[in-house]
Amino acid sequence: MADAFRLSHTILQRLRCPVCQSSLRVSPTALHCVGGSCGVTFPVIDGCPILLNESTSIFSFDDFRQRRNLFFDLNPGRFHSFVTRLLPTMDLNVKARPNFARLAALLKAESGAPRILVVGGSILGVGMEAMIAVPGIEFVETDVSLGPRTMLICDAHDLPFETGTFDAVIIQAVLHHVADPQRCVDQCFHVLRPSGLIYAETAFMQNVCGGCFDFTRFTLLGHRRLFRRFTEIKSGAACGPGMALAWSYQYFLLSFTSSRRARQIVSALLGSQASF
Repeated sequence: MADAFRLSHTILQRLRCPVCQSSLRVSPTALHCVGGSCGVTFPVIDGCPILLNESTSIFSFDDFRQRRNLFFDLNPGRFHSFVTRLLPTMDLNVKARPNFARLAALLKAESGAPRILVVGGSILGVGMEAMIAVPGIEFVETDVSLGPRTMLICDAHDLPFETGTFDAVIIQAVLHHVADPQRCVDQCFHVLRPSGLIYAETAFMQNVCGGCFDFTRFTLLGHRRLFRRFTEIKSGAACGPGMALAWSYQYFLLSFTSSRRARQIVSALLGSQASF
């Protein structure tokens, strides 16, 4: 059965209904809640279960059945793609790679085969290249967008896993895109084993990105309060003031036109992914 899915057999056994937290009966085309009070059937698309609580999520099963572009534009256009391949990006995360290396070392010191949940993992996160190559680590990459790495569609407000399933959670550039960040952090806490680790990066000095899926920003203190149930190992800025200045300059230029095409051209020429 596991061969029909992108998830391992062990993770399939630990999946739970995002509505009532009951166990799920797995078939190649759907997952069925076995709880008497729920009984929801969740579709499977290209080996990827769609485990959403439709009553609370802003996403629906039909979004994925009809393969709508939700967060990421999977077809940005030839001109934009061509220019962005030629020009350097304004985005530079100088801390992610060493941070992920340290996370991998901490996990491997505790377990020979740690499990990591990636929330927002439809594409490979910035700086994760070396960590992905570490042998023995199982990654469960989830998102609300069908992408090249998506194994499971789920909403971070209702993570569909058994308590204590994971040794670590990575939630990189996600929490400013969710409606209720505190609930999402609490859900991460729920699916972590005791003494599990969480790695989070969240925007502060950044303009709106992600269009209608951008909700809030956090100071360092506000971000720390989100994770008050956790003991802090290390925190700090992931990029410098020059990036914030570059983003501000970009949006200053974009303010001179309301044409979507012109704004896409400006964004491409500046080497970034502005949202319109």
